[in-house]
Amino acid sequence: MSRGPTTPVGKYPQTRMRRNRRHEWSRRMVRENILSSSDLILPIFISNEMGKLEKIDSMPGIFRHSIDLISDIVGEAKSLGIPSVALFPATPPELKTPMAEEAYNPNNLICRAIRIIKESHPDIGIICDVALDPFNSDGHDGIVRDGHVVNDETIEALCRQALVQVESGCDIIAPSDMMDGRVGAIRETLDNSGYNHTQIMSYAAKYSSAFYGPFRDAIDSSGFLAGETKDTYQMDPANSDEALREVALDISEGADMVMIKPGLPYLDIIWRIKENFGIPTFAYNVSGEYAMLRYAADSNAIEYTKAIMETLISFKRAGCNGVLTYFALEAARVINSQ
Repeated sequence: MSRGPTTPVGKYPQTRMRRNRRHEWSRRMVRENILSSSDLILPIFISNEMGKLEKIDSMPGIFRHSIDLISDIVGEAKSLGIPSVALFPATPPELKTPMAEEAYNPNNLICRAIRIIKESHPDIGIICDVALDPFNSDGHDGIVRDGHVVNDETIEALCRQALVQVESGCDIIAPSDMMDGRVGAIRETLDNSGYNHTQIMSYAAKYSSAFYGPFRDAIDSSGFLAGETKDTYQMDPANSDEALREVALDISEGADMVMIKPGLPYLDIIWRIKENFGIPTFAYNVSGEYAMLRYAADSNAIEYTKAIMETLISFKRAGCNGVLTYFALEAARVINSQ
């Protein structure tokens, strides 16, 4: 009796990679990277306007939150399991000066927001940006002298800025200015003032990028920059080895964790830093990256939720411990629904 055709030995593969992909439960078993709400940091823009949310035209779906309503969005983040928020002020134009004195005013917008959040949500972490661009009438991250951003004088202002933020209750100081030596100076200032337990998340590799435009709209600094670039202190996008040197210096000066900014165009940098240093490593999924996905989704070019999750898992795959992202609330809702 014929048994039908037989399969020639060796004609088909013995190793079939698709076997592990056949079932949803099996895919979960072999998944190499997992995104959780604990991996997300929510950036929040704060406005001095009372009782309202202000639309940011270049970032659909993202708002400036008035300081009296700030506890609401922080409470939402906490309820979704997001461990920390990062605060960015939209400083009123009349308070911006060439010396950025408002940066270290203990009653500035950021310091007041910190106190409000700590009173209403004491168990969520607060990360504060340390840079002068929200307060500087020149729109730069540092003090400008004769058309040049001066390093050491800027650091003095940054140390004062960091100190008033920590005195208000900030948990993690995040210098994003890219001045040489600022991490060590801030660490020394905090330690000498009794804040040796305050963490520093250094923006160690921050590139001079085209992807920051919507952020500058959100903090109202783009008009003050007046078409100038930040090439003399932010990194050249062509450079990779230089990022390792920057990170090594910041670690030696006391950084507890490092940030790479932007995120998506610099996944290779994230990978190299994590592989070389093993330090807690974060990425900033910046405003331009957010806007690209949002505009693409709004025109039905991509499926929004899937694109968000695919984007965020790419950071984990590259080696990130966490991601600062405007998608944080949406991503956390998806994660919690699974």
